Amino acid sequence: MKSIVKKIAIGLGALLLTTQADMLFAQQAPTPQDTLNDRITALEQQVFQQKRGEDHFMVAGLLTFGLVTNKTKTTIGGVSTTSRTSTFGNADTYEFSPMLLWRHGDKFLMEFEPSFNNDGLGVNWADVSYFAAPGLIIRGGYLVIPFGIYNKRLAAGWIDKLATDPIGLDIPAGTDYGFEVEGGLPLGDMKWSYDLAVTNGMQLLPDGELQGIGITDNNINKTFSGRLAILPLSNSALELGVSALTGKVGDTGAPNADIKTNMYALDLNYIQAIKPFSVNIKAQYNVVNVDRQNYINPNDSTQTYGYNNHSTSGFAQISVRPAFLDNGLKNFELAYRYANYTSPAMSAWGAKTDQSTIGLAYWINWRTVLKVSHEIVNTNGTVNTAIFPDAGISRSNSWFIQFSIQL
Repeated sequence: MKSIVKKIAIGLGALLLTTQADMLFAQQAPTPQDTLNDRITALEQQVFQQKRGEDHFMVAGLLTFGLVTNKTKTTIGGVSTTSRTSTFGNADTYEFSPMLLWRHGDKFLMEFEPSFNNDGLGVNWADVSYFAAPGLIIRGGYLVIPFGIYNKRLAAGWIDKLATDPIGLDIPAGTDYGFEVEGGLPLGDMKWSYDLAVTNGMQLLPDGELQGIGITDNNINKTFSGRLAILPLSNSALELGVSALTGKVGDTGAPNADIKTNMYALDLNYIQAIKPFSVNIKAQYNVVNVDRQNYINPNDSTQTYGYNNHSTSGFAQISVRPAFLDNGLKNFELAYRYANYTSPAMSAWGAKTDQSTIGLAYWINWRTVLKVSHEIVNTNGTVNTAIFPDAGISRSNSWFIQFSIQL
């Protein structure tokens, strides 16, 4: 009996030594060899040795490339002219935006997305996020303003169903320097989310237009913006959002120093399965108001004129995909969008513009899409003809072929 116990003890000791040796070997750096097994071993060891909370770096981003052909007919004073273009890589069909992501521990994430488009290099956003608690993210830097849903969540080429953006939907400063807090929490069977920001704001130009002020504020006031949303259904198929933005836009020390702008938006996102299709409806409506004042006549700087600086814009879009068919048709998606932009009547850029776009998208995989879109844009000028005699109407007819991929 003792001999049997002794043999078992010796066997267990040998097994333990072998296991410890294997573990020690698994933690050693792999020897550089050309065999596939050695390469797999090296990768396994890198994963094993990666400790939780260390820095991680990743490159993502977006590539969009395509062709657009356009025919535009413009009528001014009863005289019509027609122009045609066909080009690769215009503002709607080309963008290369590598996004650099750096995570430091479990709490910090840095995002930087440069972008090459329209023959120039710019920055879409550059910020750092702090994940303070479940349902609370604090962000600072050059960030996308929380106003509506399109610019922040739907505009990327591999997400958008159509080749172009809704006209007039981008507020004068879609991105700005500042701080932001966002998050979401359950609300019984429902959910709700919030996104609030304080930023430098915008600047009012002499003709009444608004522009982003950039990194140096033109006054000592700040602009506040935010969006609140609720998902009232237990399956989160419907989202309803409301946004607001307010802030002074006049220059410090100028006669218009106290002029403010107030903006509002409503948005909707709804997804419903109606076998054999999946239907997605999106919509957003914007209102922009600037306090009334007189503006300089660009043709005579000694004179001023006034108008109601009020504009509206919005879009409604529906897309249908055969999601429940066991063939390649489920990779196709048909979309239609109507958008309208009404800029301030009697202003230098006053006009009513209607945009209708229809397109077919083929999803090669979940992040790669090929789109063919047809778009008609009608514009009817409403400018002050006594000051700007070149008011007219135009009709634009365009075809787009676009390829987008998330890198």
